[in-house]
Amino acid sequence: MKTSHRTLAAALAVLATAALTSCGSGAEPAADGTVTLTFMTGSDQSTVDTSKALADAFMKANPRIKIEVENQPGGGEGDNVVKTRLSTGEMTDVFWYNSGSLLQALNPAQTLVDLTGDPVLANVQPEYLPVVTQGGKVYGVPATTLAGGGILYNRKVYEQLKLEVPKTWAEFMANNEKIKAAGITPVIGTFKDTWTSQIFVLADFHNVRAAVPNFARDYTAGKAKFATTPAAAGGFRHLADVHAKDYLNEGFGSATLDQGLKMLVEGKGAHYAMLSGLLPPLLATYPQTATDVGLFGVPGTDAAKHGVTVWEPPAIYIAKTTEKLDAAKKFLAFVASPAGTEAVNTAVQPSGPYRVKGAKLPDDAIQVAKDLQAYIDRGATTPALEFLSPVKGPSLEQITVAVGSGLTKPAEGAAQYDQDVAKQAKQLGLAGW
Repeated sequence: MKTSHRTLAAALAVLATAALTSCGSGAEPAADGTVTLTFMTGSDQSTVDTSKALADAFMKANPRIKIEVENQPGGGEGDNVVKTRLSTGEMTDVFWYNSGSLLQALNPAQTLVDLTGDPVLANVQPEYLPVVTQGGKVYGVPATTLAGGGILYNRKVYEQLKLEVPKTWAEFMANNEKIKAAGITPVIGTFKDTWTSQIFVLADFHNVRAAVPNFARDYTAGKAKFATTPAAAGGFRHLADVHAKDYLNEGFGSATLDQGLKMLVEGKGAHYAMLSGLLPPLLATYPQTATDVGLFGVPGTDAAKHGVTVWEPPAIYIAKTTEKLDAAKKFLAFVASPAGTEAVNTAVQPSGPYRVKGAKLPDDAIQVAKDLQAYIDRGATTPALEFLSPVKGPSLEQITVAVGSGLTKPAEGAAQYDQDVAKQAKQLGLAGW
């Protein structure tokens, strides 16, 4: 998934900086003895706040190292900025980017600093390392918390209508019917920000894996397809179902992420297929977000196998072109430490558990973090497909907008996505395609 990480695009002028060609142990410090690191991060508010908290706390603990933060746009535009600057040698010293399958597209062996066996990774939980590993080498540290992908729901609406958290799709649709009868929008759609349309498909992977345990492996090998695997096509059917029943908000095609989150928190909409990591920035304006919004996994067909799909944290990487390697490693070690997570907690409420040894959720953690922790505690989580397979088509968000708007039938959308991923798999040179 374009993470959580795939957020609102923001204007960014790509800096025309001189290409750096060496990766020494550190550039010469300034006259006053300071070293300045450049740090490219995202533009959504949670990422901005997290990055600032990390930079500020690190500089306080390391007064001779300064960090200059710049923001990149979200979605495909941000991807292009990262790839372009890496390929031209103009990348910042350190940068925030996706973990999982999208890492492979950065050609990390040529563009990133190999951290395999480095003390920088001392506090990183082993479960996280595979999603920042390519060709047996580790390249990044977790930038933030684990996120849940599923259905964010307004708990006050559920309390008012005496609804139970659904564990099957039939139960979910029954809840939607009662919510609609009460004059409340059952399902929020925000297709103006096209990436948000993908969540019903991507967050359904827990159900796919429960039905077809080897799907990720066979999919990577070109043997399993979305269109010919009923469980995998389920997410496309979900999009079509909520549209066909007229459960979406009026104007869903032009609604934005910010508008959708506001509808959810205010109880004007009951359900929003979304990532938990986008909630913390709402707390300043809508403190009730902490208690009034919960999370449940996309319901499937088997209540006994109900669970949630999780997104591993994005990572912070070091560009191979840095001339300040020692300072960059020191910053990454701080990010992946209990001190780093505590610094973030003071600025951003965690929306899920950290992948850092010794880090804990605060006692006043928001409800979605507690809900996600409960799924983890009972072993009812599955990593999103992008963390198990390098195959991820670039056109999914356009396909899901069309399916979710009733313009494309779900079976046709699944087949279109199979064609989309085939192009990417061939570009990666994967066997079986």
